[in-house]
Formats: sequence, structure tokens, C-alpha cells
Amino acid sequence: MGCDWVTRTHYLLICFFLLYPNGANFVPGEKINYNLVHSWADKLGMELYHLGDFITRRKEVQESFKEAQVVSRSGAKIVENMAHDIKMMMDLKISAVRRIMDTAENTALSHQNEKEDQLFSYFNSKDMREPNDPIPTPAPRELDDMGEPHIFVPPKEIVLTPKAEFFNTPVNLSVSSVHVPLNVFDRAKDVIKDIQWSENLDQIFRDNYKNDPTLSWQFYGSSTGFMRQFPAAKWKAKPVDLYDCRLRSWYMEAATSPKDIIILLDSSGSMKGQRLDIAKKVVNTILDTLGTNDFVNIFTFGKTVEPAVKCFEDTLVQANLGNIRELMEGVDSIKIANIANFTAALTKAFEVLEQFRTENRGAQCNQAIMIVSDGAPFTYEDVFREFNWRDIPFKPVRVFTYLIGKEVADVEHIKWMACANQGYYVHLSDMAEVREMVLNYIPVMARPLVLGKHDHPVIWTQVYADVIDPKLSDWLWEMKQCDDQREDVLQFRREGLDMLNETKVYRRIYERNKAAWNQPIESDVYQFMTTVSMPVFDRRMNATKIANLLGVAGTDVPIRDIKKMLSPFLLGVNGYAFIVTNNGYILFHPDFRPIFQGNILKPAYNSVDMIEVELLDDDRAPRDFNPVLLTIRDSIINQSTGSKWMLVKNHFDELKRVARIKRQYYWRAIPNTPFTLVVTYPELYGVHRLSIRAENEIHRMNIKGDNLLNYFGGKRWRIHPTWLYCKHNNKTFSTPEEELIWFLNKMSQPGWRWPLSRSAVPPEHAALLFCDRQLMQSLVFDARVTEWFSKNTSFNSKDDKGNEFRQRFGITVAFLATHSGLTRWQEFHSNMAEEASAGETFSEQNRRAIDEMWYKRAVDQHFVHEDSFVYSVPFDAGDYAEEITVTASNAIFHTEGGKSAPAAVVGFQFHYSALQQLFRNITGNGCAKQDRECYVIDNNGFIVISPSRKETGKFFGEIHGGVMLRLVEEKVFKRVIVYDYQAVCFESDGDYNSSNSLLSPLFHLLRALKWLIHTVLWYIVQFTNAAVAEFIEIFDDDMNDYPANTKSTDWVRLVTLHRTRLKSCDMQRELYLMYNEKDNVVYNMTAHACERPFVVLPIPNSNMILVVIDHRCPRDTSIQLSVNPMDIIYPLDKNQTFACYKNDREFSRVRPVSCINKHINESSIESCGNAGSIFVNIFLLLFGLSLSRFL
Repeated sequence: MGCDWVTRTHYLLICFFLLYPNGANFVPGEKINYNLVHSWADKLGMELYHLGDFITRRKEVQESFKEAQVVSRSGAKIVENMAHDIKMMMDLKISAVRRIMDTAENTALSHQNEKEDQLFSYFNSKDMREPNDPIPTPAPRELDDMGEPHIFVPPKEIVLTPKAEFFNTPVNLSVSSVHVPLNVFDRAKDVIKDIQWSENLDQIFRDNYKNDPTLSWQFYGSSTGFMRQFPAAKWKAKPVDLYDCRLRSWYMEAATSPKDIIILLDSSGSMKGQRLDIAKKVVNTILDTLGTNDFVNIFTFGKTVEPAVKCFEDTLVQANLGNIRELMEGVDSIKIANIANFTAALTKAFEVLEQFRTENRGAQCNQAIMIVSDGAPFTYEDVFREFNWRDIPFKPVRVFTYLIGKEVADVEHIKWMACANQGYYVHLSDMAEVREMVLNYIPVMARPLVLGKHDHPVIWTQVYADVIDPKLSDWLWEMKQCDDQREDVLQFRREGLDMLNETKVYRRIYERNKAAWNQPIESDVYQFMTTVSMPVFDRRMNATKIANLLGVAGTDVPIRDIKKMLSPFLLGVNGYAFIVTNNGYILFHPDFRPIFQGNILKPAYNSVDMIEVELLDDDRAPRDFNPVLLTIRDSIINQSTGSKWMLVKNHFDELKRVARIKRQYYWRAIPNTPFTLVVTYPELYGVHRLSIRAENEIHRMNIKGDNLLNYFGGKRWRIHPTWLYCKHNNKTFSTPEEELIWFLNKMSQPGWRWPLSRSAVPPEHAALLFCDRQLMQSLVFDARVTEWFSKNTSFNSKDDKGNEFRQRFGITVAFLATHSGLTRWQEFHSNMAEEASAGETFSEQNRRAIDEMWYKRAVDQHFVHEDSFVYSVPFDAGDYAEEITVTASNAIFHTEGGKSAPAAVVGFQFHYSALQQLFRNITGNGCAKQDRECYVIDNNGFIVISPSRKETGKFFGEIHGGVMLRLVEEKVFKRVIVYDYQAVCFESDGDYNSSNSLLSPLFHLLRALKWLIHTVLWYIVQFTNAAVAEFIEIFDDDMNDYPANTKSTDWVRLVTLHRTRLKSCDMQRELYLMYNEKDNVVYNMTAHACERPFVVLPIPNSNMILVVIDHRCPRDTSIQLSVNPMDIIYPLDKNQTFACYKNDREFSRVRPVSCINKHINESSIESCGNAGSIFVNIFLLLFGLSLSRFL
């Protein structure tokens, strides 16, 4: 069969070059000849099609799948089975956490009479010594915070080994390690005592891991601040350790039921200087303790009561990252004046809380008022009696008071407010004690929970990035701007004012924007988690009287582990699954893009609503969501079961391509969690799938004596790296392929039985082995019928025909990927050195089969023309000097009984230079003249072939905006607007930098030092002429050759970056999609002078068109189309921000099931707070005081 195609191809080539020995030429000055252009398009399509047909052996591949059968895909059954598997896995995690909780409560009770040991040695995560590390010695005469000799306990020695299941972190599976925050003294009596008894948790940690080897990090977070983590590992703190477990959502949500919080911040004239700085720090720390199930607002009160964010008037907003950020910025900009009107402030707070309580809005559970002031002149008992004492002993609103300042007179009144309203009072006089004092409100809010003793609510968190503090985003962005500034100064040093020419400035801005637009979906920079946790109560006799919370137990569940339960194989190409929380936020989704700039978390990365990623194809305005979609969302968050089809817009390939598609959606609740699973697949080709027949099952092949390993010979094959084919929970393999071979050996042995389930029912042991039976059966079948593909063929590198193809077309590889995740390839080599590295280049970047872009696009293209290939080049490929690779792919469908399903995709890669030469051979000098421009454009408007190599891979509208606009008007392309609701914008920084108010004191130290150094240097450079001259002389001996004005200080202004800060925003992209009409009348239209100075024709059997433009007609340079993102400008009212605009259009949510906000015995608890008395590091104390004046 292959030889027939070779003969036919050679015959066509000979005929073509006999007829056109020098190519088909235009006569100079002749108008565009439609018939000649038509012949070019046909010839190019014919050449490429027969090349691809021969190289990929597509018909042989199609014939190979004839033994398979086509069956219907049941979305309802798939989502039911997946939800069940996820529930089983999550039940195992809950069971493990419950055992940690029980053990912690019993251990604390049994060790209650033991005394603390100040010299107790434990594995400190930040101070562990590996065998080859030097032994540290104590510093001479070092004193502790109380002036006593410092207690030195040498670090314990530990052996750490990297483990894949812990993201390759070096760990020790025998012991746990302890993390202590910077603001906690580990030798304080209550801290070291809890560290002592909690070491007994190591046994339950080990038992849990033995029972379920899929467990990730297990931990116990103590109310004293430390966290015990298993397995033991060194703590990575870059650039500084900000972590405090008590500020993490898994701790806060387990320790307290959902809450509505109103913070009243005194803005009277007495709140100035350091008092205001401390007050702002208190408010920000309170905000740090809130999560997405909480609601909050801040009001400042002087003579009048004003919201900190002007448009958050008379309401509460959800405490997601975006709103918290907005509130922090509002607090930072408050002004002080007049006197404090406590009556108005308290009345406003009670009225707002009562409105939300009666209307069942907000958290619908706990409510509290936090008063931050330097004193109150009266108790304002009348206000409390009117609003809060109607149903004694129950008081719906707790009051917490934070008295600011060293010398304050009105202590009793403000303390009374807290004590009379089931709250807590603290007195703060410096920055260093703020965090510890603020965190005192948590055990008070937890009192009803602790007094109940037996109810331990199970909490599942929203997705988050492991131990990373979101505040680091601001710091990383600032460091990025510093790097850009340095780069600009160095470039000016090299180029002088030449760097400021329009082209270079545009290029520099574009490259930086392009980096900022880089939003990887998969990243190794962060590990995304959800965590299951539950509170740990202190059951000791004395502790029960004050309802003491011991801490919180939990375990992480990596998102990658949940994804492995989804069986993407069952959903097929362009099918996917995602999980939605009770708040409507996605836990994961294929369009979840939490990172930008390659390594920076977005400001509101984990509060992405499902309707912000499922974009309906209805052409509505931004944030005008379709009622049908909102109805589906309500059904999902209410954990109903349902299904629906929708027309949607799917963007892909770096948000530069788009497809309009009808999709089927199915959803089902995951019991005992706040999560709902949704699966979806294209209706066009997703309703059917391939299945193997009974005679091709693995056990029957074994009976026949077939050796399964024979189908996986050689090195030119890979399986999907993230799919779960088979898993051994006690063995580690270096590659997925190695693991597969191990299991194939096991399957070939007598007595093999398929494991019944992925997970056992708790508290039984998890299954030691697991195999996805259906996926493995399909994989082995695919491997058997395609075994021939990777073997040496008649066109390999040692054959004359192979050499011909390699030399004429620059072919580097032919490949095949199947629906079961198997990828095979055949590489072409020009020498033995290349042959020795067979498989390395292609397989490193193309091993994900149905998830590869060329696979997805080929399947979509099948319904445009089933025999056509999809051709693509990398975006902006012409900007780089290396050889450009062209990728071509074609989908193989198997049809049976009138039903068809995608079985595989075949394709090949070849050199762009060969494609360009082929095009020149076909067009001759017809496209070489200055009055003609010829472009080959793909189905999304990107240039594949251009007169200028540097335009390759660019969007055609950026080069010929006027022509692209005509192609849209003539319905060659359709403009499709796609909204990006996860975008990041860069707001002018001015004199304010959001990171100042967000970062911890140690960050303030780094910032202060950096600011001081930079300020001194730039002050010298900007204002000292002698320094400028010296700078020039040192850094550039040739600067005398620059224009005279470069020696003035103006150059500093010209190269100084305009500083920005991060803001969440919405953007839109105008993307383009070729119409599928094969008989479009426009393809029969000729060029007509300058009214229509071009001819456009489809290139047969491809996703490309040929556009020939008369270059003699003037180009309208004012028209430039782009696929780059553009800000969406909303009609905002005065004082309204984007965050306010979003909150005015908030979506429905479902309150968590657990709400414990009162207990009859709480009124007997008399403890309600006192002044700060914790031990703090004297350095932090002095540093905090200086910072408040310095920055």
C-alpha cells in the first residue's frame, strides 16, 4: 500500500515540474490571476496530503482498529462512578484525621500532670541536622528574651530521603517534625509541654500511612502556634518563613464555625502615629484569619461612621482573597480626625448584622463585632441592651475589643464591652505582640464547639497553594519590577538613547506583557491542595471549665491525587471533569490558571467561580451571565444530580485559539463533602467511544499464550504520565513505563485477579494494588494492533526512500497516539549520533496523547474534512533563530453500525524551511515580486508561511489588519470574543505599595534595607552631577559618543520603570475561527483592483487558506487586529472599584452544614481577657517599633 502512494506522488511531482520547470510565475505588473492562485492552493494541498498520508500510514492505522467496537458513552453512569470513587478516597482521609484527633485528645488527657522539660529535644523542621551536616555550637553569652542565659538544645540528627508521593521532598517516614512560627518561643512552658506530649502522635501517623500509603502530609496544629507534621521534613522558607498554622484556612474553619465579622476601627484624632500603625496591623491580622465561608466589613468611626471601602456600604462581603485585599488597601488609606462616636458605630454594626441574620444572608452562623480603639468613655450599655440582650442568656453577637496604646485611661469601659457580650479583651502596646493577641479570639469563638465535646465537624478547604502565603505575590512582583529596572539600566549603558526608539520600546513592553500573560495550567512551582481537618478539644478537667481548644488535626489531599481518580480515558478527547464547592468556586478545572509570570500566584487565585470558566456561546456582555448557566450552577452547589447540554466557547493553546462546541454536562454530589463533581464532553464526537471485544481481553490473550510484553518492545513508546493505569502503593518506579511493565509481568502470571476497588471502606486498609481494568484492557489492545508502527519501516533512515523524504521535506518524526494514552513514534535521522538518541526529543514534549494540542485539534478538524491534516507552527516562531518545526496531525475514527468514535491521531513533524521551499517551488517567482505578498494562514488566523520569516507564527491581523478585517466581513473568519475572568492587571503604584500593608515585620525589614540602599544610590545618581559623571565613567567608557543630553540626569527619568501593583480584573480577547463552509462564495471571488486587493482560497485537505495580496495597493496601517488581551472597562460609579462591581453581582452560595454558635453552659465562663503578657523576641519588639516610624 505504501509503495502505491510513493509511485503516485512521484508521478504528480514529475508532471508538475515538467509543466512548470521554473515554478508558476506571475508576469510583473499583472493583476492577481485567480486561476493560477487556485492551482497553487490545490498543488500545495495535494503535496502535503500525500506526504502525510504516506509518512503516517493513516489507512493502515485505521485498518488496525477494525477489531474494536463502538459503544455509547453514558455520562450519568460515569459521573456516578467517579463521584463514588472520590468519596471512598476522601472517606479514607477523614478516617485518618479522626484517628489523629482521638489520639491527640486522649494523649493530652493522659499527660496532663507531666511537667514541661525546657531541655526537651525534638525534630525542629527549621533546625534539623543530616548526617554530614556540621554540629552547631551555642553562641557565647547569648541571652533569651527575659535576659536569662539562652537555652541551647543541639538539633537532632535525621536521615531524609526524597519521596515522589510527597512531591520529591526529602522526608523521614519514621518520625514527625515540628514547625514553630517566628513569633512563638518554642521554650515557653505551654509550648514546649504541648510539643512533648504531641510527640506520641508519631505512632498514629505511622499507622495511618501504613493503612493508606496514598496519604499525603498529616499534621496537628496546636493552639499555641506550633505544627507537628508527618513525615518529618526540612522547612523551606524562601525568602523568609511567614507560616503560622493558626492563620491557615484548614485551622481557622475547623476551630470556628462560619462567621460574620464587622470591624470597627477608631479613626478619631487620638489614634495617630504608632497607635494607628498598630491598629492597622490588628485589622489586617483579623482579616488574615478569615476564609471563604466568612463574611466581613470594616467601618471607621470618628464623628461619622464610614466604610473602609466606600462602595461596601451597609453590607458584608465574602472573605475571599479579592475582597480581603480590597479591605486591606482601604484600611491603609484611612485618615484620622475628630472624636469617636461609639454610639453611631455600634448601632451601624448591629443593624447590618441583624439585617443579614434575619434575611439569612452571609455566614448564617456566628456573628461578632471587633472594636479597635484607644479607649471608650462609656460602656454604651443601652446599645447592647437594645440589640444584643433580647434573648438572654443567648447573645447573637459577640464583641471583641482591642485596646491600643501604652498609656490609656479608659480601660474598664472597653473591657466591659467584651466581657458583657461573650467576647474577649486584649491590650496591645507594640507591633510584635499583635498576632498572638489577635488570635485569642479563636478559642472564644470555639467555646460552643468545645463545650459540646462530642461533635467534631469535618472541614474541607478551598483549593490553596500548600504552605505559600498569598502575600508573597506582591513581593515577587516587586522583585520582578526590580529585575526589569536593572535590565533597563544595563541596556541603556550598552545602547544609550537608542534603546528608547519606538520599535525597541514597543518590543520591550510586548515581551514583558507576554511574560505576564504566561498563565501555565500545570506548574511544578506550587503544589495545590485541599485539606480535610477537624478540631481537637482539651478534655482535661481544668480546660473544660474554660472550653479550651487544643488545636486542629488534618491531612492534605493534593489536587493531583483527586484528578487521578477521574479516569479521563472514559471522558475521551476534549472531555474533562471538575469539582465545584458550596460557594460555587472550582476546586480544579482545566481552565484554572492560578499563576502568572511563570511563578507568581494571582491575587485572588482560589476564588474562581464555575461560571467564570464555563463560557457560554451566547454573545452576552461581560458578567451578564446566562440565566440557564446560573440555574445549572444553583443545582450544582445545592448538590443535586442533573444533566444539561450547552453551547460553549472553549479557548486553548495559551488562550489564542477558540472552538465553538456543544457539550453535554452531568453532575453529582460527593457525599459528606461540600463538593459536587461535574463531567462534560463534546456532543459531536463524545457520545460514543471505543471498547474492546471479549475475545481481546487480557486474560484470554494469556490463555492463548500471547506475551503482553511483546507489544511494548523497544524504546519508542510512552503512556500518559498522569493517568492511573496501575498503581502499587508500596513500590516506587522511576517512570510510568517501568511501572506498567511490572504490572504486565504480574498479569501474565497464574492467579492474577483484578482489584475490585481503588479504595477500601474505612477503617480497613487501602488496596495495596490497583489497576483501572477498562483502561488497561484498551491500552494492551491499542499496543497490540499498533505494534508495527514504531518498528523500522521501508522509509527508515537507512533506506533510499527514507533519505529522500528526510532531505526533501526535512521530516524528523512520524507519530501515533491512541485514545488509551499510548504514544508511538518513528524518528528519521541523518546520522548515527541522532539515531542513538532516538525518542528523546519527541517523547519529552509529546507524551500526553489525547491531551496534546495536535490531538485535540485534529479530532475537531475531522468534522470539517475527515481526511484533512491540521498544520501548526509555534507562536512567534519567527522571532527565534533556531529551525522551526511544523507539526501536522490527522484524526483516525472507527465506525461501526453508523456510530463512530475517535480511535487515534497520527501525524508527523518536519522542518519549516522544507515547507517554505516547497511553497516556493510551487509558486515560482509569483510570490517573490515586490508587488505580491503570499500568506498561508491556519484556521485561527496565524501565519504558517509568510514572505518574511520573522512573521511566522504571528497573528495575521497584526501584519495585515485591513485584509483580516475583510476576511471577517466576508465570513472567511468569525470573530469570537472570549472573556478572561481570571486576569491580572497592573495598577499604578504611586506612593503606595500594597505589599507594605500585607507583608510581615520581617518583610518590612527586607524592604526597609532594600529601600534604603536603592534610595541612597539613586539619590546620588539623580542629584549629584559629579556622581553622574563618575557613574558614566565607571560603567561605560564609550558614553562620550552618545548625544550630549545623555549625560544629564534626564536619562534616569527615561529609563525608570512606572511601578505597578497587582489587581484582579477582567480582560477579553478577540479570537478568530475559520467558518467551516466548504462552498463559501468568497472562495470564488477574484481580486478587484484596490477595492479587493487579494484572493483567498482554501488549501485542500488542510486547516489552512492561501491569501495572495496585491502589494501595490496602499495598506491601511490604522487597522491592526490582535488576539492579545484587552482590559474590560466597566461602567463604575464614583468611589466604585472592580471588587465592588463584582460584589454587586454576587452569586448564590450554600452555607456549610455544620454551625455550632451557642451552648447553654457558656455563660458560666468568666474568662474574657487581659493585657498582653506573652514573651516576645526583643529584637522583633524593637524592630516593630522602629518600622512604624521608619516606613
